Amino acid sequence: MAARTLYRKLVESHTVSVLDEQHVLLFCDLHLMNEYTSPQAFAGLAERGLGVPLPAQNVAVVSHIIPTHAETPRRIADPASALQASNLKRNCVAHGIPLYDTNDAMQGIEHVVAPEHGMILPGMVVICGDSHTTTYGALGALGFGIGTSEVEHVLATQTLVYRLAQDMQIRVDGMLPVGTTAKDLILMIIGSIGAQGARGYVVEFCGSAIEALSIEARFTLCNMAVEAGARGALIAPDDKAVAYALARAVTLRPEHHDEALRQWRQLRSDEGAAFDVRHQFNAGDVEPYVTWGTSPDQVAPISGIVPSPASFATAAGREGATRALSYTALAPGQPLSGLPVQHVFIGSCTNGRIEDLRDVARIVRGRHVAEGVRAMVVPGSGAVKAQAEAEGIAKLLMDAGFEWRKPGCSMCLAMNDDVLAAGTRCASTTNRNFEGRQGRGAITHLMSPAMAAAAAVTGAIFDARQLETQP
Repeated sequence: MAARTLYRKLVESHTVSVLDEQHVLLFCDLHLMNEYTSPQAFAGLAERGLGVPLPAQNVAVVSHIIPTHAETPRRIADPASALQASNLKRNCVAHGIPLYDTNDAMQGIEHVVAPEHGMILPGMVVICGDSHTTTYGALGALGFGIGTSEVEHVLATQTLVYRLAQDMQIRVDGMLPVGTTAKDLILMIIGSIGAQGARGYVVEFCGSAIEALSIEARFTLCNMAVEAGARGALIAPDDKAVAYALARAVTLRPEHHDEALRQWRQLRSDEGAAFDVRHQFNAGDVEPYVTWGTSPDQVAPISGIVPSPASFATAAGREGATRALSYTALAPGQPLSGLPVQHVFIGSCTNGRIEDLRDVARIVRGRHVAEGVRAMVVPGSGAVKAQAEAEGIAKLLMDAGFEWRKPGCSMCLAMNDDVLAAGTRCASTTNRNFEGRQGRGAITHLMSPAMAAAAAVTGAIFDARQLETQP
């Protein structure tokens, strides 16, 4: 048998039938749903008189439209949003689909909730009507986003007509410098290969720097691979990934562990497997990165300056930079360090996990949110919220002037009542800085949790390495 990549192994093991050279019918181990991409799919099922044959392999989470502010008698007061949530509950009850509802203690962002509750195992195919499903590649699972019509097909058949991707390898060797994170690494990579640099590819991350990352850091890395256009992201499961999965996989019976481990050990690219494209990076080159424009690839190190549009090689690059600088109200040659911010948002499926909040606490300890800055921390799930409260992180942040919120997507995408006003400049740990992403006319600078914490306490974009303290 010819040497195969990890991606090819996962696809072949889930192929129900080959449709043509480019398409297969793919079996999906787990289908995640949220309140805003599923209503049309359920309506389609009802119109066709179809049911959901494998309800236990579908899970729903209310995450995008849910408010995250302080205690209220009703979690969702907005009538339109409340209707979306109630429709999701009605559909899940009708079809027997598990649901993390609005007031569930473990409710949160789907891409945080799923792995922490053992739903994601190495070797799975996981899909969701959300592009950041690539997150699950951190555990050696093939995750990717799908459209509404595909959601309906999966609900009805647990399969998907899937167009094959190409293979890309991104190798990162060396050691991340102290004070830098996986968020800085992925921003550097996206800045290097471009927002379309991985379009049409499933990316496999490998190398000594990747092996050294924690599982939560790998979630961040795989989560943002889609911002380079990737159709998926994978990291071969090692001992860390296996330990993470086994510790949470309550449905995996002990007598099945040995067989699971045998299969998981085969989840790696064969020696000599062919990749269509290869990239290589040195982790030692990473420093804290911050976006200056309106695309995740418009990024620079904290020591850098805003580039001139004339420095871009293509007409499209020059035009994009010109438009971005007009929107963000920045000028070529302007240093990123010292740029004042009015808002800080810490959360999202990229950086809303407990390790992220521990990074924030290290920077904030002994300091206070700067005057004129509003700083919000939104844990990625009820479990993360409870753990941060148990560790004293929540109290530390609140004492420092941060707002401690309920779980949800919140200000990542302004589909709820956490919306920035026009002209507000925000240091954000999210994954996208598109025009209007956090509110019409709002300006988003993507960065790591530590960098966002540094912005909160200094009132400006600032090198977090200068503020590092020990727990």
